Amino acid sequence: MDDKTVYDFDAVIERRGTAAVKWDLVDRLFNGHDLLPLWVADMDFASPRPVIEALVRRAQHGVFGYTACMDSYYDAAIAWMRERHGWQLQKDWIVFCPGVVPALTMAVQAFTRPGGGVIIQQPVYYPFMRSIVANGRRIINNPLRLSAGRYEMDFEDLARKARDPQATLLILCSPHNPVGRVWTRPELEQLGAICCENNITVVADEIHADLVLPGYRHTPFAALSDDFLQASITCTSPSKTFNLAGLHTAHTIIADQEKRQAFSNALVQSSLQWPSAFGTVAHEAAYRSGGPWLAQLLEYLQGNLQFLKACIAEHLPQVQVIEPEATYLVWLDCRKLSLEWLDLKELMQQQARVALDEGSIFGDEGRGFERINIACPRSILRECLERMAKAVKRHVNTADTPASL
Repeated sequence: MDDKTVYDFDAVIERRGTAAVKWDLVDRLFNGHDLLPLWVADMDFASPRPVIEALVRRAQHGVFGYTACMDSYYDAAIAWMRERHGWQLQKDWIVFCPGVVPALTMAVQAFTRPGGGVIIQQPVYYPFMRSIVANGRRIINNPLRLSAGRYEMDFEDLARKARDPQATLLILCSPHNPVGRVWTRPELEQLGAICCENNITVVADEIHADLVLPGYRHTPFAALSDDFLQASITCTSPSKTFNLAGLHTAHTIIADQEKRQAFSNALVQSSLQWPSAFGTVAHEAAYRSGGPWLAQLLEYLQGNLQFLKACIAEHLPQVQVIEPEATYLVWLDCRKLSLEWLDLKELMQQQARVALDEGSIFGDEGRGFERINIACPRSILRECLERMAKAVKRHVNTADTPASL
């Protein structure tokens, strides 16, 4: 289907009252009142028209029994990966999973032992830590380095920590959430070489691979060499790309047969191996017909990013935008406000009345930072920035006022 719809991303769609975690739970989760939510990573935009139409047709059928992934499910994923990222998959490499976070958990269970170590690169998507700790494994942190406003990997530290005999798994966030890096081919090759040398399996979370901003290109880790392909698991999904998170559809790409079997066994043990009737439909429709919507989305997100940067430069000069190369999540360096992380949290939630993701949840390296979700109509983003600017102005003016004698 050739979708010629012109999408209106400025349209404000009321999400309250739809059991939306982002909107209906925000005051409870953030312990505030009338908070404007730009936190959890879903969009305030309707999904592509072909996806909605496909779901309506499936709903009209009226029978919602147990569902399987048919050939068309695999064909859609294979075609998308080939056309978007130049990577030719084989059908038997693809294993359904209800989400990328469950996939990470299954990988931790399948490829590490209790008490074993898993390498991550903080500040990083916080469910990484939860998947490790909740399963009785140990976090080995290879922190990213912030240099001249851009994050880089610390390969010397990685090489040292990869020699830990208990380190058998590395979770790679690519593109990186929350710092927005699109890792280059040389960076990925260096990381892969270290992991292969130390017999470490790489789990590449590539859920944001389609949300790369102009001037950058995502490189699938496993596509770089046969060694990397056999030593890795790639986790991906149409959910972030097309705003389908509530439909619980994702898949892993595992070329090595033993790894694929171990992962599949972990899924079966947790009874997570079956898809939903609507998830498979959305997966196929998005990958087959969602391209035009995605092109318009990326243009709108670029506009939102430029708007954010201009507003912060003019009204919030104490805050530095870490330039994102991908995702719709922007990492804000608020350390010049000279606030402890709990005080920064109070300023944003209680004074500005905005719900952002606190940097501290991404690891200690995130303290003093905030993550803002710009996948919303520009009017909502504008209101959020206005609230932040007013609160920061009050804070700065109060801080500059001498105490009474």
